[in-house]
Amino acid sequence: MKLNQALKILSLIVITSSFIFPQSKYNQHELFDPTFLYEPGTVYRSGSGMPGPFYWQNSADYKIDVKLDPKENLISGKVTISYTNNSPDNLSHLWLQLDQNRFNSHSRGTAATTIDPGRWGNRNFEGGYDIQSVSLSIEGKNYDANYLIDDTRMRIILPEELKKKGGKININIEYSFPVAEYGSDRMGTLKTKKGLIYEIAQWYPRMHVYDDVLGWDTLPYLGAGEFYLEYGNFDFSIEAPSDFIVVASGELQNPDEVLTTIQKERLAKAKKSDDRVYIRTVDEVKTIDSVSNVTDYKKWHFKMTQTRDAAWAASRAFVWDAARMNLPDNKTSLAMSVYPYEVADDSAWGRSTEYVKYSIEFNSKTWYPYSYPVAVNVAGRVGGMEYPGIVFCSRRAKGRSLWGVTDHEFGHNWFPMIVGSNERRYMWQDEGFNSFINIYSTRNFNDSEYQSRRDSARNILEYTLSDISEKIMNYPDVIQSKGLGNNAYFKTAVGLYTLRELVLGQERFDFAFREYIKRWAFKHPTPQDFFRTMNSVSGENLNWFWKQWFYENWNLDQGIESVQYVNGVPKEGSVITITNNEKMAMPVELKIVEKNGNIIEKILPVEIWHRRAKWTFQINSTSLLDSVILDPKSLLPDINLNNNTWSSSYNIAK
Repeated sequence: MKLNQALKILSLIVITSSFIFPQSKYNQHELFDPTFLYEPGTVYRSGSGMPGPFYWQNSADYKIDVKLDPKENLISGKVTISYTNNSPDNLSHLWLQLDQNRFNSHSRGTAATTIDPGRWGNRNFEGGYDIQSVSLSIEGKNYDANYLIDDTRMRIILPEELKKKGGKININIEYSFPVAEYGSDRMGTLKTKKGLIYEIAQWYPRMHVYDDVLGWDTLPYLGAGEFYLEYGNFDFSIEAPSDFIVVASGELQNPDEVLTTIQKERLAKAKKSDDRVYIRTVDEVKTIDSVSNVTDYKKWHFKMTQTRDAAWAASRAFVWDAARMNLPDNKTSLAMSVYPYEVADDSAWGRSTEYVKYSIEFNSKTWYPYSYPVAVNVAGRVGGMEYPGIVFCSRRAKGRSLWGVTDHEFGHNWFPMIVGSNERRYMWQDEGFNSFINIYSTRNFNDSEYQSRRDSARNILEYTLSDISEKIMNYPDVIQSKGLGNNAYFKTAVGLYTLRELVLGQERFDFAFREYIKRWAFKHPTPQDFFRTMNSVSGENLNWFWKQWFYENWNLDQGIESVQYVNGVPKEGSVITITNNEKMAMPVELKIVEKNGNIIEKILPVEIWHRRAKWTFQINSTSLLDSVILDPKSLLPDINLNNNTWSSSYNIAK
């Protein structure tokens, strides 16, 4: 160092800070750990985060035929599952999911439910599958299945191994189950003035996933943890009373058999209209009798391709409207809403299709094209639950709340319907990602009619400082119920928002995030696949970020320690010292305001914290400083805002 530089530093006149800084908890070696996420890639999953050259996944096609009997409150029918083993392993047995078995008093999920059942309880309902028969067909040979039912799972021991790399089997199951009124807020029934609304999901035995990560992934269905499913094609029929309207995932195959002439004409008009078209009007619903006397049935036939699931809803009480959605590459899809007439005004469900249309069009343009022929919003018992091409939202929702739940549930058609992550293990990988994209769709809807309330990290401070704060990287069934929303939804969303707006910038983040979606569309990514894709495609080693935000439960407290003038002369420069007092670290953004009105904006990278918990830097000031503000855009979850602002009015030493 030259002598005059040393003298200049020694001649700094200190403008003291009134803040008292405790001993820092920060440890740079713990945060910037070179061994974190260092495991090499495999032939199945590349170290760069993309599927490897030998990536595989099994597939399951479903042919389902069921009948809804409202008098018995029963769904009965049969399913044929055509399962293909694309793995490198011969399989001696199969595992299936029987989610309806959650809804009875002796299920494992009920046993693990508190006295106050909360959202995931089943309200003392005695339901579950009645399995009448299970048979197999392998290479033209038929067998009665050797099966065992254990809570929400069924194991089938095969008469011969299912061959690797393409072995096929058909599983035929006849079954029935009573419909729960309250199915853990994922399905159920609702009484309205013109009849019950049925929202039906988890309505057929379905395959567990066999993958390269864990083999058979057979975590039981307890309630909070959602689903992990194979992709395939669905061909399904629902037989319902003739005065019912049935809507479902997928495209209706037989409108001539189930719709009236006027309904078909209106539906055809809706497919070409950007404005709402009623298929069944409010007045038409009001005129029907409150009690049904029909005894005949209609069969509604639907198909859906390259999907992981299907769901449906049925009622004689539905008002039904629809409008065209305009997707990239001149493609279209159909937005639809069904709801009871009691909530049909434009302060509530009358705007539902408008919300569906905007949400899907925005996310299709921004991230990845919507992939299904319809998008149906159903008003009913369920507060908010997503399935491919159809969602269930509370009939009580209106205005901001209806927009919010609609936008959120349809956002799930990207995560996990298109990007098929394991919801039962990593709830944040779908709920958090979806909550993140909701920030931007809400911000852009109708000139910010409903401004997002989740675009500031400071909104999660109450949670992060509470005694129920936990690491994101946890099973959803393990996270405290009161903290689940803040943990899996909003803490994850805020992390991605901070990553986009401060750490990477919008251009680098968006390119990498879109690449993640494109790489893993209709596949099964792990958290590590996401982290590695973002690292590789953005060109940034973000392991420090993934560790502190997802794997640890650390806090952030960055503060301004002191402001100084070189030689006591502001025009010769100002020297600012900032500190990192907690275990988390972040890049630093500062807004420096001079007395002459000049504003200096300064962004410092996370590398300033590589060697110590304190950083000093110089700016070329032109007059006395009026204030220095750390994190002026409120992007960071800083737990102590008292040391984020320095002001000359109370900090200049006498």
